[in-house]
Amino acid sequence: MPVRKYLSVGYVTKPQGIKGEVKVEPLTDDMYRFEDLDEVFLKRGNRYIPVKVQGRKYIKNFVILKLEGFEDRNQAETLRGEYLWISREQARPLPEDTYYIADIIGCRVETCAGRFLGYVTSVLHTGSNDVYVVRDREEVLIPALKRVVVDVDVENGKIVVNDEELEGLLPDED
Repeated sequence: MPVRKYLSVGYVTKPQGIKGEVKVEPLTDDMYRFEDLDEVFLKRGNRYIPVKVQGRKYIKNFVILKLEGFEDRNQAETLRGEYLWISREQARPLPEDTYYIADIIGCRVETCAGRFLGYVTSVLHTGSNDVYVVRDREEVLIPALKRVVVDVDVENGKIVVNDEELEGLLPDED
């Protein structure tokens, strides 16, 4: 599984005001992360186009960004529903035993005994811990806890979980 070169850091919810600013839902643990960003990328097909960040403000749990080339509300409206990306080089280093969600999505999940459970399709944030949504024929919710997730190998796209800790959560074997 190739390592992704770009990571999503925000989701544009709507235009903000009339001067081309956009309201962004941060997809990072620290919304003030945008202070360090001089540029973000917009995904166009398979290409990532750099756009300079000209200004930033913070309102409640959102970031208001002014991006170069978006001068009025109509231009800002074209960004509604878009993700904002950064290059992996711009990403902050993570503490040990933590991973970028982009690296977890798509990983193959199996138990210590080798039973295939499916692939991670999304990650839920519950407040106390993340939960991996794993899908094959059925959906399985795996709490991202050290006693449950035994090994994460993002280079090879594989996660191993302790099936004894998941008793009652796993579908019956065929």
